[in-house]
Amino acid sequence: MPGSIDPTREQFSAMMKMPDTGPVWMLNLIRLRKKAKYEDGTKATGGEAYAAYGHASEEFFKGVGGRIVWSGKPEHVLIGPEDERWDLCFIAEYPSAAAFGEMVKNPGYQAIVHHRQAAVKDSRLTPRAAQFRFCLGGYFDCPTDRIRQGLFSLWVCG
Repeated sequence: MPGSIDPTREQFSAMMKMPDTGPVWMLNLIRLRKKAKYEDGTKATGGEAYAAYGHASEEFFKGVGGRIVWSGKPEHVLIGPEDERWDLCFIAEYPSAAAFGEMVKNPGYQAIVHHRQAAVKDSRLTPRAAQFRFCLGGYFDCPTDRIRQGLFSLWVCG
């Protein structure tokens, strides 16, 4: 079964219809290819191609007000298929779903997204309105500065 690399038209359309209630956090789970799969035959590892994507996409990501809220390296699967592994995971914040749409429709971004497509074997991108609360025996507000301080050790309750 081929991996999920780009959204379908239906998935993208559904995201663009999200109510504009403020920031959107997007959980990104990324599985990289061992060897990148560039159409022009460029030789690189999946990690090298994804690093090229990260570098080249930064101006477009930051240009729409995007930022990385949290990132980490998945260690093992606690709940889920034993053979499912992810190389990277992070939460990207966009000011709105529309800002994400603006980024991916930008011709400059479209010219560099081939690095991501060459690098990624499979992925999951799950958008959610940034109204998270944490499970710590109760519900607590989730200030972004606490996430950066490393208090994001428990998963979000939603």
